[in-house]
Amino acid sequence: MKRQSISFTEPNDEWLSKQVAGKEYASKSELINDLVRQARRQQSEVDWIRLKIEKAEQRGFTSAGKEEILKRSKDSGSA
Repeated sequence: MKRQSISFTEPNDEWLSKQVAGKEYASKSELINDLVRQARRQQSEVDWIRLKIEKAEQRGFTSAGKEEILKRSKDSGSA
């Protein structure tokens, strides 16, 4: 695992310390790694939504109702 040194503002450091003290995480490093994983997953979902929006914009308007649009969206796959 790669080792780095980072700095936190006092409020962020206090929050991190409280999370570790609450026994949910064994260390600040574990917590930071979990936060980064969550951010990466979230970014992946945002990228997927952005791609869907771009494709929809390229296709233009539709006369389909909301039920048909929702069905097509679900049929075309997920993140």
